[in-house]
Amino acid sequence: MLSNNKKLIAVIGATGQQGGGVLRALQASGQFKVRALTRNPDKHRELAEEVVEADLGRPETLKPAFAGAHGVFLVTNFQEAGADELKQATAAIRAAKDAGAKHLIWSTLPNVEAISGGKFDVPHFTGKAKVDRVVKDGGFENYTFVIAPFYYQNLAGALGPHKQADGSMGWALPLDPTLRVIHMGDINELGDIVAGAFAHPDEAGNGEYLPLVGDFMSFNEIVETLNRQGHSLSYKQVPRESFAGSFPGATEIAEMFSYWEAHTYLGSDSSDQIRLANKIAGRQPTRFSTWAQLNVPEN
Repeated sequence: MLSNNKKLIAVIGATGQQGGGVLRALQASGQFKVRALTRNPDKHRELAEEVVEADLGRPETLKPAFAGAHGVFLVTNFQEAGADELKQATAAIRAAKDAGAKHLIWSTLPNVEAISGGKFDVPHFTGKAKVDRVVKDGGFENYTFVIAPFYYQNLAGALGPHKQADGSMGWALPLDPTLRVIHMGDINELGDIVAGAFAHPDEAGNGEYLPLVGDFMSFNEIVETLNRQGHSLSYKQVPRESFAGSFPGATEIAEMFSYWEAHTYLGSDSSDQIRLANKIAGRQPTRFSTWAQLNVPEN
């Protein structure tokens, strides 16, 4: 009979990087029933015991998707064409409340506008941060904020090394490589914090901010770590102006780097929050060198 008493957690974005990691961590904990929410349930039946349709762009799908759920993990996708994160998240938060959910966990990012006094404009950070107020006012018994770091995965993907003018493989970015400003982590491990927060709402369900941070590095330290592992990668700091127009989205990335240089990724001393996040996760997150050894193939 025990399995019937497990609390049901609904996971938005179950096929994405964050939602997928959350789904797996909840399943691995064995403490919860898990409902995977996706726009195409027929394509992803194998994801969880329950796979249900939910589309943040179609709010009418949300309340039935949350029906009977004790907890909801919510993440929105900034990169999706036409996504209005505030509108989407607000619809999901209201639907979760209407469906009777007790604990909402929202994946947010630092409020660059507030931290920098309006000096830096990084919409994919600030846009998420503006949802925090809606969560706080949502009337949930428990609510938690998790903060994704700079993904290690970016360094093997979107922000991976490229062939440079001098023939070397490496990076040419408008970021001072000597400054230790990058809070980083393996995005798959965000799920450990989320599962821990759902399991310990007394410690993590009162509006706590829980960042995933496996490492805190400068770009020089990233390059040195990889080169010690047998790579030969270069780094060149380039002027912001020449980088900004080089591909779609480059201007915002340049602005984000300027924000990091002034305030770090998380924007302030977050050591207490990181300590609590690791305690809630029940483990130390993977360090960059360990991750890179397994995930960055030698050229």
